[in-house]
Amino acid sequence: MKVGIAQINGVIGDFPGNAKRLLQAYRECLEHGADIVVTPELSLCGYPPRDLVFKSQFVPKCLQALDYLAGEVKDVPLLVGHVDHNDANRPGKPFRNAAAFLHQGEIRAKVRKTLLPTYDVFDERRYFEHGDRCEPILWNGLRLGVTICEDIWTEDYLQRPFYDRDPVQELSAKGIDLLLNLSASPFHLGKPEVRRELMADVAREAGVPVVYVNSIGGNDQLVFDGHSLVAAADGRIAVQLEGFREACRTVDLDDLPAGEAPLPQPEAAGQLHDALVLGLRDYTRKCGFRSVCLGLSGGIDSALTAVLAAEALGPENVHGLTMPSPFSSGGSVDDSVALAEKLGIRCDTVPIAGTFSSVKEAMAPLFAGTREDVTEENMQARIRGLYLMSLSNKFGHLLLTTGNKSELAVGYCTIYGDMCGGLAVISDLPKTRVYELSRWINRNGEIIPWNTIDKPPSAELRPDQKDQDTLPPYEVLDAILELYVERHLSAEEIIGHGHDETLVRWIQRRVDLNEWKRQQAAPGLRVTSKAFGMGRRMPIVQGFES
Repeated sequence: MKVGIAQINGVIGDFPGNAKRLLQAYRECLEHGADIVVTPELSLCGYPPRDLVFKSQFVPKCLQALDYLAGEVKDVPLLVGHVDHNDANRPGKPFRNAAAFLHQGEIRAKVRKTLLPTYDVFDERRYFEHGDRCEPILWNGLRLGVTICEDIWTEDYLQRPFYDRDPVQELSAKGIDLLLNLSASPFHLGKPEVRRELMADVAREAGVPVVYVNSIGGNDQLVFDGHSLVAAADGRIAVQLEGFREACRTVDLDDLPAGEAPLPQPEAAGQLHDALVLGLRDYTRKCGFRSVCLGLSGGIDSALTAVLAAEALGPENVHGLTMPSPFSSGGSVDDSVALAEKLGIRCDTVPIAGTFSSVKEAMAPLFAGTREDVTEENMQARIRGLYLMSLSNKFGHLLLTTGNKSELAVGYCTIYGDMCGGLAVISDLPKTRVYELSRWINRNGEIIPWNTIDKPPSAELRPDQKDQDTLPPYEVLDAILELYVERHLSAEEIIGHGHDETLVRWIQRRVDLNEWKRQQAAPGLRVTSKAFGMGRRMPIVQGFES
């Protein structure tokens, strides 16, 4: 039996476009002899549709597109993910996360998702009612077990039972010859490896081959990495599709490759690079932008963002602006220009000194008798934000912000200044990861100037300013942030890991106090297990101390 895997990149709510792409993938698989073609979770409507499902015509149009697809599917079945209505006489949420088995011009069967994740970035119980029964689909003398994403994730990362049902066991008890999983599993660092382990366990448990088809592409803050795979009945990962790009592949389950398929991109930095490039490209294009702009400070954050943008969109679609202040070093401008020349992107220089003087002069009567402080530093950042937003407005560029996760965590950024923009490309990269990825980019030769990587980081908003004047060394800061933000440990527990008490409590307080900034920040691309944004929901006003 040959199974076609359609690892496709859809657009949420674009039913005509998604149906067209599904048919293209279906026909491509047929050309290679597929006996059945499997697509990702909710591939017809895109994942996650979120509150779009409540729009009166969203589900009807999805079902209309499904009927169209069914009419185009003849001798070879197509298994497609879609949103469905809940049964009219059944209580519960109004919709179902479903998969339709299309064959001979008809919808022959439907499967409803059983386990509905409602944690981290997932909120499916807000919309969907769970499936009641797990029944195999009978086709061509075979019993196909069809599951949808979470249906096979019956344990969390701590190996603690997460649900009181196990769809794989329920299907296995009724006898299946093959297990198919339609998935929309978003990426974070280490996730592809976790999935391989999980699929191997599921295959061994069920005693049948497992075909896992994952979505691909960027949807808002989430990046879907693909990495679809086939596990043999003994748990061996026999086939692994490439990650971070569309792919259609037909796999003969009766003649699987020998040995274990390698993970296509084993390096952490490589995975981060591919995820950010894909997320940036899709966010920009799916939102209708053709080009981007960003500020080039001569620092490592803006340099890395520029590299990712040039690769994602082409250098001709990236416009950099360097905006020296009275405190900017000549080297910062030179490094920005050198980077732009290396990448082939446009870079213009617009000094801010005159505007800065004008703003200070205008505010002088109000500030009489006070000393210059962080207020004047932030003026410079906000002037730069004004210049960049003006460039964006005039030419229709999407403005990219360049702040990293470490800065965003402790509020080392200026609201309405360097936080201005439509997408925060590296906001989920701790500063130490920024350095790691930048060095990886230079692994075969200098792209980011080594001076940018090696020099001490500085906002250059006052004379001889360095980040470490305000912040602890980034290695220390990032280690504490991982324990506090990602692992949710208390201050006492973090101190127990050997960190200085005063520093831990200072960082903890900075993180908590700056929630208001983060909730006004541009959306960022999620690449770690706990990103700021849709997966972390903290109140701004709260009095809890750990």
